[in-house]
Amino acid sequence: MSSFATMVLVALTIIGPASGPAEPAPARPSVPTPEFARVARAPAAPAAHGTWPLPAPHPILHGFAPPSTLWGAGHRGVDLGGHVGETVRAALGGRVTFAAVLAGRGVVVVDHGATRTTYEPVTATVAVGDVVAAGAPIGALTRTLSHCFPRVCLHWGYLRGATYLDPLTLVGGGPVRLLPLPRGR
Repeated sequence: MSSFATMVLVALTIIGPASGPAEPAPARPSVPTPEFARVARAPAAPAAHGTWPLPAPHPILHGFAPPSTLWGAGHRGVDLGGHVGETVRAALGGRVTFAAVLAGRGVVVVDHGATRTTYEPVTATVAVGDVVAAGAPIGALTRTLSHCFPRVCLHWGYLRGATYLDPLTLVGGGPVRLLPLPRGR
């Protein structure tokens, strides 16, 4: 299996519908369809009501850059610089729906009702079904051979259904909008 196909399977596993351990996984068609993964064309900007998943300072190594097509190149989250062993915290309160190693990386997914946040690479300190508050520890940052290597980074994702959103909107960040100066200036 090609590395691209592996990445597609990993992405489909992470963004699939949340289900408890007793429920069977939903059947997937053999060819992925657009219903599985959409990318926000215009970032949704909810009021800032979340917390940073890593303590400050945490440089943004890679920002949110949604691809122009469903399977196109882009960055479907934000990479925050960190240190091995740093505590990773839930950006929003919710229920843990995934906490395991996936494709060689520890992944934690927290469901918030209409949205969910994803964190990787993380050694989970929570289990599926745990309810966590915003800012609660969910794991420890680990090092992987990711696109950040040799640096250590947390890939932080944010989704509504199957649509990727900019996680920086949860903490008052996100895309910069330049407005014209008022007349007379």
